[in-house]
Amino acid sequence: MAEDKSKKDSIGMSIKGGQTNNGFVQNEDILERDPDPDSPADSPQHTALHILGPAEPDLKDIRPYAGMPKEVLFQFSHQARYRVPREIIFWLTVASVLVLTGATVAIIAISPKCLDWWQAGPMYQIYPRSFKDSDKDGNGDLKGIQDKLDYIATLNIKTIWITSFYKSSLKDFRHGVEDFRDIDPIFGTMEDFENLLAAIHDKGLKLIIDFIPNHTSDKHPWFQLSRTRTGKYTDYYIWHDCTQENGITKPPNNWLSVYGNSSWHFDEVRNQCYFHQFMKEQPDLNFRSSDVQEEIKEIIQFWLAKGVDGFSFDAVKFLLEAKHLRDEPQVNKTQMPDTITHYAELYHDFTTTQVGMHDIVRSFRQTMNQYSSEPGRYRFMGTEANGERIDRTMMYYGLPFIEEADFPFNDYLTKLETPSGSTVFEIITSWMENMPEGKWPNWMISGPDNARLISRLGKEYVNVMNMLVFTLPGTPITYYGEEIGMGNILATNLNESYNVDTLFSKSPMQWDNSSNAGFSEGNHTWLPTSSDYHTVNVDHGLTSSAYVRTWDLNWRTLGRRSRTCELNHCTIGLAP
Repeated sequence: MAEDKSKKDSIGMSIKGGQTNNGFVQNEDILERDPDPDSPADSPQHTALHILGPAEPDLKDIRPYAGMPKEVLFQFSHQARYRVPREIIFWLTVASVLVLTGATVAIIAISPKCLDWWQAGPMYQIYPRSFKDSDKDGNGDLKGIQDKLDYIATLNIKTIWITSFYKSSLKDFRHGVEDFRDIDPIFGTMEDFENLLAAIHDKGLKLIIDFIPNHTSDKHPWFQLSRTRTGKYTDYYIWHDCTQENGITKPPNNWLSVYGNSSWHFDEVRNQCYFHQFMKEQPDLNFRSSDVQEEIKEIIQFWLAKGVDGFSFDAVKFLLEAKHLRDEPQVNKTQMPDTITHYAELYHDFTTTQVGMHDIVRSFRQTMNQYSSEPGRYRFMGTEANGERIDRTMMYYGLPFIEEADFPFNDYLTKLETPSGSTVFEIITSWMENMPEGKWPNWMISGPDNARLISRLGKEYVNVMNMLVFTLPGTPITYYGEEIGMGNILATNLNESYNVDTLFSKSPMQWDNSSNAGFSEGNHTWLPTSSDYHTVNVDHGLTSSAYVRTWDLNWRTLGRRSRTCELNHCTIGLAP
């Protein structure tokens, strides 16, 4: 019996010792059975081990445990109590990602963009013939501007705007251009320009220049080739048959020049009339010619390749005329047609802002964008919109998805004749309320074609108006001399074939109280200096002018702070 007992215990230990988990089931799930008493003692009954497989899972009495094989885990994962929380967490994660993405996009969209260079500081407009004479000939020049860059920098100016300096007959001040790729000798040479541009950039400033694409001088090679019907130049200008009897030209229609009288002039070489919106020495280019558009594009590229930072495109509303030659309607319908000679006596429905004109201006923008791809090298584009209604002026900003000008120059304050707070308020709110959303405003109080501020409003309003443009949202633009309160000259007997209405605001810059106001060391100047230059000059103004003392302060504090508001929702309060 003892031997049998010992054998039985040995068999039992052998069975228990042979049980293994193998990572499939727990040990306690393996059933042990005692040997059947009816079975032989030397043939013990071993437990049958059933492994739960994927084919026939039996999970009724099994709980999840660490180290489950994936076949078992998959069976539990399909149960609702595990699946539902997992799906809830998943969709909450997806929703959170979408919300964060949408919030990021919204913040980027509504947040103010970093100011570009043409928004980050004032512009200073220079009429080069009147700024500083370096060679004693009585005319300002490019070297003279370079000599005074330190002064400009002290005003916290960021951008210098130089009006036309192209080779020209100087008819109508600067519009009769003979060569768009050359410097007029009166201003210097191309080397002088390149040196000036390099000096401007060395001081961290930018340079924009004027460009008048509407017309050329009648001395321009294109016109000389066009009047002889040479090749592609035949249609570079607007020609039409007209009659010439006894030295009197009968034009094709009643269209008038801006300066009065017919805008058609008979050319004896071609035996046709050519169209000019300004002086007869300034024939209009035919912008319906693709060759003309390509020429202008190449000129823009020429100056951009030189390194200029932008353009002011002048007289762009005149770029196209109606194809038909119907008479323009009279303002006074009872007036005899033969007596209509002044520009204001007609509505100019067929000679300004024609369909397709903005497409041409946008093509200028596209050309400039080719040179704006590098960081920090954005090229600015401004347009002159003189005399346009506010709604037409705003069209130069472009459309939501079509770029045009960065801004049309805002000259409405330059026409202010009475110092009325309500009038100023109207001008400012009119611009801000009509400006397209997201666009950038600008402000100027005088310019080369308008009377100076002091001559329009009086000395007591100089500092007030200068401070105003520096505290409004947008880019302030100052015409040279306005920072010291220069006024128009009073001389009337001038030996110049110009429109004297705009000549008086172009007098020489008053630098000090020496001879010729420090403008020139020559014996004469192209225009006389103002009689008040002894007390109104830069040297005196730097120590006594309230405007000069507060120029930098206004820009940094009030000006900067006003620019942080949303431009289309700023409130502007002025005393009536």
